[in-house]
Amino acid sequence: MIPLRDDIRSDKKPFVTWGFMAACVGVFIYQTLSEYQDPKAGSLIVNTYGMIPHEIVSGRHLWTLLTSMFLHGGFFHIIGNMLYLWIFGDNVEDAFGHAWFFVVYLFTGIVGSLLQIVLMPGSTVPTIGASGAISGVMGAYLVLFPRARVLTLIPIFFFIRLIYLPAPLLLGFWILIQVLNGCGSVPGTGGGVAYFAHIGGFASGLVLGLLVRNRVRRPWYEIS
Repeated sequence: MIPLRDDIRSDKKPFVTWGFMAACVGVFIYQTLSEYQDPKAGSLIVNTYGMIPHEIVSGRHLWTLLTSMFLHGGFFHIIGNMLYLWIFGDNVEDAFGHAWFFVVYLFTGIVGSLLQIVLMPGSTVPTIGASGAISGVMGAYLVLFPRARVLTLIPIFFFIRLIYLPAPLLLGFWILIQVLNGCGSVPGTGGGVAYFAHIGGFASGLVLGLLVRNRVRRPWYEIS
């Protein structure tokens, strides 16, 4: 399932969301150009600025908890992350306000990384990507806009359908997949997808969303 857009428009321009997207895309372009000029540069950037659980546990390179959020491992990685941030970020930024959304985004990203570290403390594999922070945005969106619908592309064998799905159904299915895959991974091995970073970010976003739920703007219409 590929979400395309939701049916709730934000009141304010999501400048912070756009800023995070621009930063991620800019860093990705820098990664790509650096690797094009020197094949070893890509690995050097990831190893230098990516979050390595073993290093964090040892008290080294703590700043990579932030820098790792702006690195991505390929075209589809960044496209997927930016799509989800584009769809859900504007409304969550609208609810929290620009300054607090900036804090929420970084905080949930760090919480996601910390859960990954706690469960895989010995891993020496760099973790990169904005998925933890974006998962936090999605968690907050779930509790702030429970009646929203998301236009979703669903491939069914050789056919493609566009369907409006309730946000709780789409996001609930997404986090369920993360939990199942996370439970199926082997602690301490590292590599692959950082499912626990997704889970940690999503859970922290849920909690923060609950804190502002009573002051968020609600749609004037009822969704059937």
